[in-house]
Amino acid sequence: MVKYSFVAVWLFVGFWLVNSGVHAAAANPAVIEAKKAAEGKGFLFIASRDEILAKAKQEGTLRVISSLDTESFKPMMESFSKKYPFIKIRMDEIGGPEALQRFLLELKAGMVKDIDTSEASSEFYVENAAHAMKIDILGMAQQGVLSINPKMIDPEYRSLVSVASSICSIAYNKNRMAPEALPDKWEDFLKPEFKGRKFITDIRPQCMASLMAGMGEEWVVKYARQIKDQQPVWLRGNARAMSAIATGEQALHQMTFYNSCMDAARKDPTKSLACKIIEPAPVYLRETQFIIKNALHPHAALLFIEHMASREGQKILDDHEPLKSSVYADGEVARLLKGKKVSVNDHRTFTNTPKWMKLVVDAYGFPRADK
Repeated sequence: MVKYSFVAVWLFVGFWLVNSGVHAAAANPAVIEAKKAAEGKGFLFIASRDEILAKAKQEGTLRVISSLDTESFKPMMESFSKKYPFIKIRMDEIGGPEALQRFLLELKAGMVKDIDTSEASSEFYVENAAHAMKIDILGMAQQGVLSINPKMIDPEYRSLVSVASSICSIAYNKNRMAPEALPDKWEDFLKPEFKGRKFITDIRPQCMASLMAGMGEEWVVKYARQIKDQQPVWLRGNARAMSAIATGEQALHQMTFYNSCMDAARKDPTKSLACKIIEPAPVYLRETQFIIKNALHPHAALLFIEHMASREGQKILDDHEPLKSSVYADGEVARLLKGKKVSVNDHRTFTNTPKWMKLVVDAYGFPRADK
């Protein structure tokens, strides 16, 4: 009786192993082919989500640096920890081109040892991409190994994921600007009544670069020269500009991030700050995350990037940034743009951003921010 039980057990185990192997091969031929193709191009491709989870559990920790608003850190970490309680996560802030450039220099020097995932800023996008772990996140998303909309992923580098986006809009003081006097199109800023320090223009022209994606270099460069001739108030930074408009010091901002404007409007005690989307609405991809080449916890980092791109993560971006979800997600940004003409600086054009920003700054005449 004992002998029969022993044989029966081994027969069952043998049948399960053979059957499961055949089932896996039959069920995932596309994944197997995608893995072979990725590895043939030098990419790492993890074909099983169970493997990602198991290795992330072994890693047990994760270090992230991000340019998200710090108010988003706590809900993002808490929601991630609730989903993956076996990973201890830490998020630290990195913001502004100067800090991002310093970090890039540290990457190049091999000084970054304890960071797993960071942001590839628009100004240093290609340089950051060179320090990304060569993992085929795009292929894994296309095959359902990772739950990320493939449109969020750079199709050339395949390992950089833009989890957020910003609409560019105008901002104005309701007490100083009547609704009928507001610009309805970008060319309206060239009217005579807006000449002579009548509106703010940002000297870091991320939004103008995004307008080039839809309107072309020639149109935007000519427009930038005409903006300069209007003698605007030159400022740098959304916080300073929104404060100036909310207090009534300035009446109008020619082009700013809609999410920054709406955040400032929510906090404005005077309720005088307002925001308006003009078409074609420039859209700028934000928070492009990549796993650092020598990351100690790459599997945990994959799960975090996936979480940021998830419906739960996107809602946090809309609620706390606010209104900064990906244009490719089912969030507030996509709803705001529904039916509107847009100019999206997407992954096909994103590497042009530094050049486009320089063209605009040149057309502006290399202005300095007003004190």
